[in-house]
Amino acid sequence: MWSSSVFCLTKNFKQDKLKSVTMYDIVNHKVREWTSGKSGKDARITIYYRIRDIPYAVIPELNDSKQYTQILALGRGSCTPKHFLLCDMYQRIGLEVLYAVYPFRWDEFASLYPPKLRRMAKAMPISYHLACKVNIDGKFVLVDATLDSALQKIGMPVNREWDGTTDTLLAVNPSGEEQLYHPSEARTMRPGITDEKSLAFINELNSWLEKLRK
Repeated sequence: MWSSSVFCLTKNFKQDKLKSVTMYDIVNHKVREWTSGKSGKDARITIYYRIRDIPYAVIPELNDSKQYTQILALGRGSCTPKHFLLCDMYQRIGLEVLYAVYPFRWDEFASLYPPKLRRMAKAMPISYHLACKVNIDGKFVLVDATLDSALQKIGMPVNREWDGTTDTLLAVNPSGEEQLYHPSEARTMRPGITDEKSLAFINELNSWLEKLRK
């Protein structure tokens, strides 16, 4: 029994390690594909646009410091996996990055929502938005790649253009103070969405956003 348990643990460890190595290679491949032959500035701008244009959708399973790379396979994601990925890629091209967390309320976008979603948003508790602060030429610059270009048509604060040097727009209007975290502290940041009311809201939100893109 003991030897069987050890075999299972070893097998699971090897599978997890293989999966981790595979995703590391995939991210490395994407970084090379997106930045090959580009200057440092053009490389960070290209990575930014590529991640920004991943369609926005809230997928709780991706809000994890180990699972976020799955956003590349799913082709959908919210602020958390987008900025975990942005941080990862920026570090690979030699940039210093911090995570920036902001409390906000979903009903700040109430004027854009249809009636059902507006009612649900008002009942939502305070949530937390993730962006990055990137050290560019000795200054930490706000970089927010949350909202894809398709959402600009409904009035969302999309960063249509970024010069690679100055602050982007923040995707939310913070209801409290900014909190900064080193990437090594990712696991200690605010927990994701887990309760039934919140899950019902994000399902309705995702459905509405998908309809807008058609």
